[in-house]
Amino acid sequence: MTAAFAMGPALLFCPADRPDRFEKAAERADAVIVDLEDAVAPERKSAARDALLSHPLDPERTIVRVNSWGSPYFADDIVALAHTRYRTVMVAKVESAEQVSGLERYSLVALVETAAGVMRAAEIAAEAHVVALMWGAEDLVASLGGTSSRSEDGAYRDVARHARSTVLVAAAAAGKSVIDAVHVDIADLAGLEAEATDAAAVGFAATACIHPSQVETIRRCYAPSEAEVQWARRVLEAAEGNRGVFTLDGRMVDAPIVRHARRVVRDLEAR
Repeated sequence: MTAAFAMGPALLFCPADRPDRFEKAAERADAVIVDLEDAVAPERKSAARDALLSHPLDPERTIVRVNSWGSPYFADDIVALAHTRYRTVMVAKVESAEQVSGLERYSLVALVETAAGVMRAAEIAAEAHVVALMWGAEDLVASLGGTSSRSEDGAYRDVARHARSTVLVAAAAAGKSVIDAVHVDIADLAGLEAEATDAAAVGFAATACIHPSQVETIRRCYAPSEAEVQWARRVLEAAEGNRGVFTLDGRMVDAPIVRHARRVVRDLEAR
């Protein structure tokens, strides 16, 4: 995993025009993504901004998703945001570094969910105030002229897997964290578990979700098992008396494996 994303692994979207759900979402998840974009109908945008101002949450555990740069709602979202204590902002459908400029006062999560955004993921991740990238499957496929990001068996199609990997590698190259896309089939906890397990294994910092019932599955998948923790501690203990490459239980241990062991122990202690 790249730079730590301090809010935790389970990030729950909540419509900004439903302030009655704000506190419940905050209680259930590691952090709340208060959504001014897709979850809010055009005629409800103003009410959503009002709710953002009148029902504050802990800014250390809240991300505000604003509408995309160039949309008719973006400027008003930013004006409303300036009157809050929130400082972590997710910008929807980012397609270039230009679209996150002028927001240097915030810690930005750039949501890369179009073909243009994926192609410029490295450029976007390189911006100093961008702390993380997130990718999105459905808008990406729509930008390609497609109809579905998944096959009939529920697995991502090749183009979605390619975009996911591209965004992950681009962010890692810039030392930034990455958030995995939502699993839209709420009842499919087995599918969510498979994806979140893979996300944690390859270096994602968090997985976004759309329903409270998905939170515990995500947390469980990101948490190291007892066996992993014991292994990590044994590696670190053995590394104290060894320089360079050594063997442990018949397996080669080199610097990347030692770094991984340190990360497992660090993440456990941070929980």
